[in-house]
Amino acid sequence: VQSVLRVVFHDRRLQYSEQQQLEGWRWSRPGDRILDIDIPLSVGILEPQIHPTLLNTVEFLWDPSRRTSVFVQVHCISTEFTLRKNGGEKGVPFRIQIDTFGAGGKGDPPEHLHSASCLVKVFKPKGADRKQKTDREKVEKQPAQEREKFQPAYENTVLAEVG
Repeated sequence: VQSVLRVVFHDRRLQYSEQQQLEGWRWSRPGDRILDIDIPLSVGILEPQIHPTLLNTVEFLWDPSRRTSVFVQVHCISTEFTLRKNGGEKGVPFRIQIDTFGAGGKGDPPEHLHSASCLVKVFKPKGADRKQKTDREKVEKQPAQEREKFQPAYENTVLAEVG
């Protein structure tokens, strides 16, 4: 099967201007990509492809009957798409989305099999540590009943099925 992995904006207002936002990023960072596959850490992926014009998209083939994991690198941070203030910007949420397709019939387009995504924010390491600490402190101050509403921490990124 073939999977197409993309980093897109989660907020609807930024989705409308996504192409302009990505073009602005490309202009300020010539030669850089927003998304890459970390090949040495990935397992079971075949024929990874990047498209020079689609900075936020990677594609690869894989066999669903074998163990497969893909490690990705996001080369931009969430605050690169916020209006600059005095520092301490919240940063825009991204969505990592993966769409999987089977082979189509003769002359038919590929069959869409599955889509999944998750929300991410990307920060520089010190900023991420600080953000995780403040978020954890906010959650710990909540009553137990409110804390149950939050998703638990996971070792790996968990993608939710897109309906």
